Amino acid sequence: MVRPQLRSRSFRRVFRKTPGGKVVLHYEDHKPGRAKCGSCGAVLHGIKTDRDVKMKHMPKTAKRPERPYGGVLCSRCMREQIRKSV
Repeated sequence: MVRPQLRSRSFRRVFRKTPGGKVVLHYEDHKPGRAKCGSCGAVLHGIKTDRDVKMKHMPKTAKRPERPYGGVLCSRCMREQIRKSV
């Protein structure tokens, strides 16, 4: 029997094949939700959605786009913000 803390539905049930050929059930955390724009709430493109453990080992350039307000505002809101400041 699996540990009681893993029996809740807050964990994803994932079938994995072991090197011995058996299929076993692994319990993983759910993936976090997609990143959203701070201004309009639209889904941000170019941002990975992974658990913290994997994000920690990713390079900084893979986590967010290389532009002003990258990872915070969508491109449309970023353009408006720059127009306002000029």
